[in-house]
Amino acid sequence: MSSTHRFFSTHPTTRLSRSARTIASAYRLLERSGAPFVDVLIRLWLAKVFFVSGVLRIFGVSLAPYLPHAVYPVPWVEAFSPTYPGATIQMTIPILLALGLATRWAALYMLILVLAVQINYVPLDINLYSAVLFGWFAICGAGPLSLDQLLARGLGDTALPFATALTKLARAITRHLKLYYQLFIRLWLALALFAVSTGTRVPSGLRNLIPEQSLVHFAPAPVFALIGALLLAFGLLTRPATLLLSATVAEIHLAGAAAPADVYFLMTLALLAFYGPGGLSLDRWVLRALAKIDGTQTRPPDGAPRVVIVGAGFGGLACATRLAQMPARVTLVDRHNYHLFQPLLYQVAMASLSPADIAATVRGLFSDQLNSEVLLGQVTGVDTIGQAVLIGTRRLPYDYLVLATGASHSYFGREEWEPYAPGLKTIDDAVEIRRRLLSAFERAESAEDSTERRDLLTFVIVGGGPTGVELAGDIAELVRYGMEKEFRHFDPASARVILIQSAVRILPTFPEVLSEKAQRSLERLGVEVRLESKVEQIDAGGVLINGERLASRTVLWAAGVVASPAAQWLHAPADRNGRVKVEADLTVAGLPNVFVIGDTALAKAWNGKPVPGLAPAAKQGGAYVARVIVSRLQGRPAPPPFRYRHMGSLATIGRKAAVAHFNGVNVSGAPAWWLWGLIHVALLVGLRNRISVMFSWFWAYLTFKRGTRLITGDATAIPEERPQRDHGATIVQS
Repeated sequence: MSSTHRFFSTHPTTRLSRSARTIASAYRLLERSGAPFVDVLIRLWLAKVFFVSGVLRIFGVSLAPYLPHAVYPVPWVEAFSPTYPGATIQMTIPILLALGLATRWAALYMLILVLAVQINYVPLDINLYSAVLFGWFAICGAGPLSLDQLLARGLGDTALPFATALTKLARAITRHLKLYYQLFIRLWLALALFAVSTGTRVPSGLRNLIPEQSLVHFAPAPVFALIGALLLAFGLLTRPATLLLSATVAEIHLAGAAAPADVYFLMTLALLAFYGPGGLSLDRWVLRALAKIDGTQTRPPDGAPRVVIVGAGFGGLACATRLAQMPARVTLVDRHNYHLFQPLLYQVAMASLSPADIAATVRGLFSDQLNSEVLLGQVTGVDTIGQAVLIGTRRLPYDYLVLATGASHSYFGREEWEPYAPGLKTIDDAVEIRRRLLSAFERAESAEDSTERRDLLTFVIVGGGPTGVELAGDIAELVRYGMEKEFRHFDPASARVILIQSAVRILPTFPEVLSEKAQRSLERLGVEVRLESKVEQIDAGGVLINGERLASRTVLWAAGVVASPAAQWLHAPADRNGRVKVEADLTVAGLPNVFVIGDTALAKAWNGKPVPGLAPAAKQGGAYVARVIVSRLQGRPAPPPFRYRHMGSLATIGRKAAVAHFNGVNVSGAPAWWLWGLIHVALLVGLRNRISVMFSWFWAYLTFKRGTRLITGDATAIPEERPQRDHGATIVQS
């Protein structure tokens, strides 16, 4: 038994430490995914309240008679005389707060103002909560969804006076004071809960600084309030405690016992729930102690097993991520330096999204995973005897090899068609298709011959699967709604979009009823759907379909895929599409330490049927292989055979229609479209990509404008042969 196996099999606290790391990872995910939105909501709420107050001051409205009865009083309206300069400042500051621009200074101004009102004018708990929230923004600044964060890097290295110094000062304040401020918030809330639970009278000097009155909700349950106070004070189980307190207040609020300060109390708890109790807490100490209790090193030890993963797609990323805590050296190899979200690649081709919206650098994704390294290179073969991956002349040794190399488009032996009908598998493909599509309109504008213009404005998509359907629907929507009034010599809506499908229906993997609905949706957009149509020839002038000639200068291929040459590298049996036939544990026959997953593998793990080439299937395969490798490293029995769990199928048609099939449930129309959008945004890698895609969709949905209609690349790349109009067949021209 190896030292790694002995380590895992003899240490009694490995499971406990692994659980601690899981909890810590969940907390980090909560902070990274949820905290930015909490930050925005708190800023918008505070900005709304104080902006309204400024407006009321300009008009000289007095709210003093209504303060005791207001649902949420505006506490500082009467603090100063309603001069227009003062009111203007107090209206401008909330706007800056909402935008997240100069947030620290805006929050500092509001903090001073609110404290002045609390001490010298109207002492209210709302003032105290507002002060705590403003203090948070003054110390920590705004979150990622703010102009401050967007401009921070540029301002930190600019010629503007004091900009660099102020930027460094702000970072230093956050770095050194944030954990103390988190401690202050916990102790402040704990003191108030303690006073309520025990009936202790707060000293008169502190009475206006402790939010005792707003927490009378908890007086009937003193034990609950006392436990909450102790947990917050010591920073133990802080997040669960704050969530429980929040749920209690929300329940009381919904029951009709509403208090003006409830919303502010919940916002203060949200800071602790999403940002955590800080470094000065038992939670942080316990998690660190448990994570280190088994002595596991952060970096892999000398002689650790070498896991090489080829391909940074969904399967490769899933496998590498789940090996993060293992004492193994993980090497991720890809010919690109980015991970691509292929399901939205067609939107890059249709000028809806930028390539950066659906891609993320692999090095950035694994920068915190210290047992992993990323190599940029083109794999040319595998030496299964010497256990090495070949990258040109370089040999990369492995103990475990995972091939997640995906697939590319297949022309069924007619590779000469590729220059005239590009497929869609990479960013380069998408940019090329976008260039050809937009160039067709530009050439049509300058064309003097009506026949040439008609050919340029005829777009043919070969293949009626999800990719073909989505391409056809998006092109039809673009020509009818996205280019009006832009051209002077023709109407873009006159363009023809033709979808060619060799089968009896489009979307053959979907239920027949959804295929029919998808076809009707396409036809409503103006797409011509031709079923049972076999493509016999493609050239620069168009396509030959069932003996008929269809003139077109833009033909797109979405008809088939072929796996990467992994089967050739391994000298392993494969199906006609090149997929490697794998065993039940996704290994290759005779090669127990070589795994193949995703589009490269032929695994009959879907109730006896081949696993489909979908992103969820690749992710499930990558996660399963990681479990197999971990079980071998730990000397435990192998997990049961891989079984694919189908999560459903989705395809969108234009801006408001889609079809979806989930475990026998069919959804179509607008509900399926919203579901499609939510799922795809959730699956994107990185918060920035999610926000960028949502903004682009929102803008395009409201304005019908595509944000990336740029023609890039070499115009001479498109073959410009003389269109062939005589193949002994009828020329289709209408």
